[in-house]
Amino acid sequence: MAEVLIIKLGALGDLVQADGAIRDIRAYHPDDALTVMTTPVYKRYFERCPWVDHVFVDPRVSRCNLLQMHALRKRLQRIRIDRVYDLQQVGRTRFYYRYLFPDVWWLGDASGCSCYLKRDDGSCAADHFKKHLECAGIPAPHALFSEVAWMADEVDELLAAHKLTGDYVLLLPGASAAHTHKCWPHFEVLAEKLLQRGLQPVTVPGPGEIEQYRAIPGTMLTAADGFLDYFALAGVARRAAFAIGNDTGPTHIAAHLGCRGLALYGEHTSPESTGIQHTGFTWLETEDLSGLSLAEVWQKVERELL
Repeated sequence: MAEVLIIKLGALGDLVQADGAIRDIRAYHPDDALTVMTTPVYKRYFERCPWVDHVFVDPRVSRCNLLQMHALRKRLQRIRIDRVYDLQQVGRTRFYYRYLFPDVWWLGDASGCSCYLKRDDGSCAADHFKKHLECAGIPAPHALFSEVAWMADEVDELLAAHKLTGDYVLLLPGASAAHTHKCWPHFEVLAEKLLQRGLQPVTVPGPGEIEQYRAIPGTMLTAADGFLDYFALAGVARRAAFAIGNDTGPTHIAAHLGCRGLALYGEHTSPESTGIQHTGFTWLETEDLSGLSLAEVWQKVERELL
């Protein structure tokens, strides 16, 4: 039995987009031990993922911290890794190849590695992973079509407590604090429009978003002790009739659950580079999200939902 390491450090939307490739790696190594290296915040995500056996937490300390890098190498050496699939492919993981795994079979974009392929400009991660795995002789029927139903908690009791049915529309207006330019500013009036048409808008705030979401009409779902985690969010998304969101992790979770929906993009990135084209979502793209009108969004919603 071989020891196989997959490196996927984050972020949430990228993890979801890599699910199909990880499933293909699992199928290629049915009898081998698959370990995923990830960061502490995504440990629970991969502990739940059905395609992997073990989770190795990388604290992502500075690469200049030689003592910590030596400790990381010693931890990895105990596993005796035979093969590495670098699905992160950034400067940190290229450093890991040179420092931690110079003599191990490696799929990635580190110069000199066993299966080298640089990602094409503008291509999404899923397209790249499919091409890269196939270059290594690995069938990749799932790489373009991640499907993360395994993420979804059962939320019947939560929905029943709020008298919600499958007719609700999930609104995903958030983004990380560092990417506020990804936020469309008119979710409040969109929620009012949905209510006028007899549709129930639902929001699921993350950490630090509860006060912001209170201004949005409709039903806000939270836990008794705070916010719902992304497994509960996935459960809510799976039951929604439609979802509308910014280019953010929760939107990509909904998209890769098979939910129908609409994603809103500013000039920060092209939709096709995020893999949204491989889902049931459609999208609107504009240079400036603040200038995208409710009328434009509503026209798209009516065409897709009503």
